[in-house]
Amino acid sequence: MNELSEKVLAGNIRAASRLIRNLEDQIPDTDQAMREIFSATGHAHVIGLTGAPGAGKSTLADELIAAFRKSNQTVGMLAVDPTSPFTGGAILGDRIRMLRHAEDPGVFIRSLATRGAMGGLSKAVGEGIHVMEALGKEKIIVETCGVGQQEVDIINHAHTVVVVLVPGMGDEVQAIKAGLMEIADIFVINKADRDGAGKLYQEVLNLVAMPRESGDGSGAGWTIPVLKVESILEPDKFVQSVAALWGKIEEHYQFLIKSRRFSDRVRRKRMAELNEALWARILQPVLNKLSQAGEMEKMVDQLMSKETDPYTLAEQVAQRYMKE
Repeated sequence: MNELSEKVLAGNIRAASRLIRNLEDQIPDTDQAMREIFSATGHAHVIGLTGAPGAGKSTLADELIAAFRKSNQTVGMLAVDPTSPFTGGAILGDRIRMLRHAEDPGVFIRSLATRGAMGGLSKAVGEGIHVMEALGKEKIIVETCGVGQQEVDIINHAHTVVVVLVPGMGDEVQAIKAGLMEIADIFVINKADRDGAGKLYQEVLNLVAMPRESGDGSGAGWTIPVLKVESILEPDKFVQSVAALWGKIEEHYQFLIKSRRFSDRVRRKRMAELNEALWARILQPVLNKLSQAGEMEKMVDQLMSKETDPYTLAEQVAQRYMKE
């Protein structure tokens, strides 16, 4: 067995950090370690926290970790941050806001960079979740970087999706209509002491009351709760509000288990992982070859001069490499 995967399966945090770093950096032979830990995956409850930048997702995640630990559940945290244009790494690094959990052996927090990935999630997220599962974490929180309407990719990785909104940040309801409504299992109105919180709360309640279909039908039978979370400047109220959120997350998990819909979410997750693996094995090498040979630039030049079109070029590339 690969030494790195063996250490991860034994619960070694340093080995897990190194493996996630290797995944981000696309180090050769990392796939072998992932193959060896795959059988230890699939048991954790993955919670996605999504919403616009500045919605307070990190603060909520920090308190959620505390709530899970009070119930003696181990926690993994993947915080997806924008990519630094200089280092290629996550701008915020390992979250300074979550340092109070740094010495807790039941908590593992890791930041990931988006690396330009669409949907607010990096390609390493799914594999990062597997590493957390191999460590034995029971709850895994994935916090997206907050890129607005393209946050919907979280549904491919999480079993329970929490959409965080705050009043006063523009047309929040329009953002919900653009896609977040379809993926939300729980809505949170954060910073509920702000002006406009009551109006936003009512608008979201109205939207929740409208007929809704999830892509795999697994949302049927679940009434989406809309929760208010008080400002962190009022610590007691804030802790109580997050405790209520923790309760709803647990309630949704039990709903998925009892209704036998948890497997539907897992299957959707596996499909996304297979798509990503196929992309990495088939399409990415082709793109790398074209780029290294300078062909990508030549094709763009052809498009700029209107000598051809993207569809013809794509067909030519496909025909050439499919033969190989």
